[in-house]
Amino acid sequence: MRHDLPSHPDTLGADLRALRKSRGLTLSDLAEKLGRSVGWLSQVERDKSEPSITDLRQMAKALEVSVSILFRHAAAPAHEAGYVVRNTARRRIGNTVAGLVEELLSPDLTDDFEMVHSTFEPHSQITDAVVRPTQEVGYLVSGRLDLEISGITHTITPGDSFRIRGEAFRWANPYDKPAVAIWVIAPPVY
Repeated sequence: MRHDLPSHPDTLGADLRALRKSRGLTLSDLAEKLGRSVGWLSQVERDKSEPSITDLRQMAKALEVSVSILFRHAAAPAHEAGYVVRNTARRRIGNTVAGLVEELLSPDLTDDFEMVHSTFEPHSQITDAVVRPTQEVGYLVSGRLDLEISGITHTITPGDSFRIRGEAFRWANPYDKPAVAIWVIAPPVY
């Protein structure tokens, strides 16, 4: 049994702590951005205090995540918490980009990486390239996806995998069927 894992890794506090640390922020840094005290933020991260919806919006903005990732999700049975995510209990994450639905496959955000299930709707795309300070590996489960990495376009088909190391990338699904990919991103960005 690992003793370095939080006792309740699927709590809002644990997720906030993981997001804060993944962005290299101290408690003081985030508290200052929020205009709140370090003590208050510490209590939130230890699940001793519950933030308001306004607090959650400010935290999401400061941590550059969607507010929805901070809302509670269906609790897993005690013996599965931190280990298993049922397909009916996934949390929607990420930006609200038209044509892309992302769900967190990882049990929480406390690991050095996150695993994401991405569905790219037919005839959808992003026009602006994305650059993140991450390493990402993806695997296409179904459909086809055009993925531009550092200015070179690759058509990814089922069974293909890819890697992005902080390079500019964008995607397009100009095809008639959804494309489904599994992405592993380190460090977590959502």
